[in-house]
Amino acid sequence: MTQKDERNEKILQELRRLYPDAGPELHFTNPFETLIATMLSAQCTDKRVNQVTERLFARYTCAADLARLEPEELEPEIRECGLYHNKARNIVAACRVICETHGGEVPDSWEALYALPGVGRKTANVVYANAFHGDAIAVDTHVFRVSNRLGLAHAKDVDHTEQQLQQAIPKSEWSRAHHYLIFHGRRVCAARSPKCGACTLRDLCEYYRQQNRT
Repeated sequence: MTQKDERNEKILQELRRLYPDAGPELHFTNPFETLIATMLSAQCTDKRVNQVTERLFARYTCAADLARLEPEELEPEIRECGLYHNKARNIVAACRVICETHGGEVPDSWEALYALPGVGRKTANVVYANAFHGDAIAVDTHVFRVSNRLGLAHAKDVDHTEQQLQQAIPKSEWSRAHHYLIFHGRRVCAARSPKCGACTLRDLCEYYRQQNRT
């Protein structure tokens, strides 16, 4: 094991210790709900999405229910999540493909998920990991920020960050590491004014070392 590997493992060990119960903060109970909640979460808080989906999933329980709608009919139901024109169009289109191509069931392969309208790498990774227990690491703004600050990745965009995290983290831990990094980003390593003084990872953190050079 190289020195870099040992350092990465120490970071993971501490993240495991800090957040043993880390998991999704979006509310969902099946692959359909996982997909829709994740699509709604773009540039929206999980809290707001959960408020919207509580009502939405009581009315629409499967892809066929949403596939029958026109996007304009769905827009008022999801307006609070923002970007509702695009989200409604993509959700309806995705549900129609699910019904036409996958028998009404959200597909369980990463490639098929990624092929759905409006589903990018992050959404495909989240659904694959959480709905189907696949090995995937989704890179959102928190994962991007925290992993690059810690030095688990050194990338300028989310795609390269994902590739580097796949090298830095054992495959069996990709999905859990995604949640560890999100929890740390929300609770300690904020975009502005990170709580470095209270962070137990600071001695391993490249960002902290750079900010405190003497």
